[in-house]
Amino acid sequence: MIDTALTILAGLLVVCGAAFAAIAAFGLLRLPDIYTRMHAASKAGAVGSGMILLALALVSDSGPETLRAIAAIAFFLLTAPLSAHLLAKAAYAVGYKLWPGSVLDEMPQISPKPRGSDTPGEAHPASNAEVKPTIRRGS
Repeated sequence: MIDTALTILAGLLVVCGAAFAAIAAFGLLRLPDIYTRMHAASKAGAVGSGMILLALALVSDSGPETLRAIAAIAFFLLTAPLSAHLLAKAAYAVGYKLWPGSVLDEMPQISPKPRGSDTPGEAHPASNAEVKPTIRRGS
């Protein structure tokens, strides 16, 4: 009876996880800009993968396999949103525009300095005559 219930629960988790993964894929295709696409991919993808790995942990017969599945869930939930956040921040810094229908832009405006606009007293490393490239030969 318990094995049947766990198998049914694992099956439901796999179906729900696959649905989350499908929603993430649909979001990648249909959402308007890079930021909303990254949000869909990181959140729904991590939850979908987590559900499928939880199903694996439930039906697994060995302890190490279960621990690996739980560790993978923790890894997904810790790294996917963080990496999506950093990629979105980099995309914003490079200049990818928000979708015009976006409601709020809370990021401070980042504008790259034109070359040679350093303040006096702060020499730009590329323009410093004393900095010379070093070439290492052999080991």
